Amino acid sequence: MVPAAGIGERFGSGTAKQYADLNGAPVLARTLERLRAIPCERTFVVLATDDTEYERRIGRRDGIEFLHCGGTTRAATVRNAVAALTSHCKPDDWLLVHDAVRPCVPHDALARLSRELADDAVGGLLAIPVADTLKRAAGDRAIHTENRESLWQAQTPQMFRYSILVTALNRDKQAAFTDEAQAVEQLAATGACASPRLVRGSIVNLKITYPEDLALAGAILAVQT
Repeated sequence: MVPAAGIGERFGSGTAKQYADLNGAPVLARTLERLRAIPCERTFVVLATDDTEYERRIGRRDGIEFLHCGGTTRAATVRNAVAALTSHCKPDDWLLVHDAVRPCVPHDALARLSRELADDAVGGLLAIPVADTLKRAAGDRAIHTENRESLWQAQTPQMFRYSILVTALNRDKQAAFTDEAQAVEQLAATGACASPRLVRGSIVNLKITYPEDLALAGAILAVQT
C-alpha cells in the first residue's frame, strides 16, 4: 500500500510533492519502480477522493490499482484503505505500507525487511539508529540535549500482519498516528501482541519533505542500481 493522498504543505509548491518531477518522472512513479523489487500479490496506491493527477501523470500500470479513499491525515488514509482491502486480505497476510515520497529505498533494505520479518507474528519497520545530537527547544533556544541511546529514526516500508494492523488502527479511530508502527506499539502496550521489530534501514532512504530534497533524491537515484 502506498498512501498518496497528502498535499505536502511543507513542500511549498502548487504541485503535490508526490507528483513533483524527479529526474524526468513524478516522485510517485519513481517510488513505484523501487517497490517492484518486492514480490507481492498486488500494489494499491491510495489517493485523495478528488485526485485527478494520478491517471494523467502516472497512468495505468500492471499489478497496480488505485483507491480514491484518502483522508485528511495519513492515519485516516491508511485506516480507510485497510478497511477497503478486507475482501483481499486474510488475517495473517502481510500488508506493507510505504511512503509515496520515499523513492530511493535500496533494494537490499527491501529484501532485508522481507527476510527478517518472514516468520514474525507481528511485523516491523525499516529504521536507522539516531546519529545526530538531539536538542529540545523552547522557541528558538536549545534548552536540553536528549539522550539518543536507544533512539531510532523510523522509515518505511513498514510491514505488519493484516489482522494486527486492522486491530491497531481501529482501537482509536480519531488518533492521528504518524506511522503504522505507532498504532501497533500502542496495541502491544495492552499485551495483545509483541512490539514492532526494528530492521536496519538505510540513510539513503530519503523522505522528500522540502523542495531541496528533490536534488538530493535525484543524486541518490543517479547512482543506485
